[in-house]
Amino acid sequence: MKKISVLDRILLLITGLLAAYQVAVGCDGLGTLPIASYTIAFGVLLVAGLLLIILGFEILDSPLVVIVSTVIPLSLSLGLVAEHLTGYITPYLIFVVVGFLAIVVTRYAASGTAAAIVLAVVHGVAGMLIFLLPIILSVNGTKPGGFALVGVGGALIGVGGLLLLFLKAGKPILPQKTILAVLPGLLLLMTAAFVAGFAFG
Repeated sequence: MKKISVLDRILLLITGLLAAYQVAVGCDGLGTLPIASYTIAFGVLLVAGLLLIILGFEILDSPLVVIVSTVIPLSLSLGLVAEHLTGYITPYLIFVVVGFLAIVVTRYAASGTAAAIVLAVVHGVAGMLIFLLPIILSVNGTKPGGFALVGVGGALIGVGGLLLLFLKAGKPILPQKTILAVLPGLLLLMTAAFVAGFAFG
């Protein structure tokens, strides 16, 4: 396992500060469900960054990482649906709850293949929403063009999720050392894109 470097810790610290800013300031003026959803997503991101800083990359070996990391895309996508697709709040909230519970159960009580399929479906739906919805809203003029940056953040979180998913499954897309080397920078770019997109949108 690659040891976490000073540069990694600096990048993760900046990521945590951006996430903390989004929790404290960036969600003002929204409804209760969007605020709660975005706060959970960026709060988990903040805690995850701090744990990486303190405990290093070894924490990624924990089976809880997959479960906890699921909270971020599910909460972000729920916030976007609650804010912009209000007619679909109830069915999507059901999907979020059922999807999260399915991931928890299959992590401990199903085969590796079943767990991977459930994870791919849940992450896929949430990830596509985070990627496509902000871009569509920007293109059709519903939101300012800068809001498309949220979609860029969605693409980056998708890349990071796939890298970690295959790494945890023992079939890494890239060597473990490479993945861990780019992870802090990827998290920073992702968080910066989200914060900028919400600020400009």
